[in-house]
Amino acid sequence: MSTLVTRRSLIGAAAVAGVALGSRVVPGSAAPSRGFARLTSAQQEDPTGPHTLPALPYDYAALEPHIDTLTMQIHHDKHHQTYVTNLNKAVVDQPDLQAMSVEQLVTGLDAAPEAIRTPIRNSAGGHLNHTMFWEIMAPGGGAASAQLAAAIDRDLAGLEALQTAVNDAGAKRFGSGWAWVVADASGTLSVASTPNQDNPLMDGSGTPILGVDVWEHAYYLKYQNRRPDYLAAWWNTVNWDVVSQRYAAAVGA
Repeated sequence: MSTLVTRRSLIGAAAVAGVALGSRVVPGSAAPSRGFARLTSAQQEDPTGPHTLPALPYDYAALEPHIDTLTMQIHHDKHHQTYVTNLNKAVVDQPDLQAMSVEQLVTGLDAAPEAIRTPIRNSAGGHLNHTMFWEIMAPGGGAASAQLAAAIDRDLAGLEALQTAVNDAGAKRFGSGWAWVVADASGTLSVASTPNQDNPLMDGSGTPILGVDVWEHAYYLKYQNRRPDYLAAWWNTVNWDVVSQRYAAAVGA
């Protein structure tokens, strides 16, 4: 998968999606959008392997108007699926690597043969990052737990300052990548940014509890070149219950 997604390629993907995609229903989710058909497993071209595409925990349209339906469809069914497909291809003849979780793969890249280390870095990173991304979003948002709120106040000068720092990191990330809130082993929070599909786990800097995708495919259909507008709107989708759970797990609570 290329590291840049042009506007032309996104529009082309949208045209394909208009034919192939459709209504997706998740139990307990909002009513599905009309005029689309869910991708079959054959269309997703998911090869046999240890890694699979997780289902969205909500409907494609659930994050409107902040993230549009078509972007969610293409982002999940096309882009994330490609990372899963390529990861399974990379480990197809590597039984030891097949037995590893995606977290183990990204923290133990040196264990992979050099010839497939970069494909695993990109694809395992993309799979891990996107799986988290879907989980930390939800319609309605919510509020941080008392434990997490206290850590945010202590380490990042409050929620508004945290949002400003993450938005700044995401806006200044050249090309494609992610902006993160990371908890270290002591529970101290910091804001970071990584290129491509890298993850803070790869360099041992800490456990990501929140991350926002700033690849163009995450926002270009709705926001075009206005990445700061996308970042500002994205906070309306954050599932603070899940982020709080991730922080509690990171500090061993």
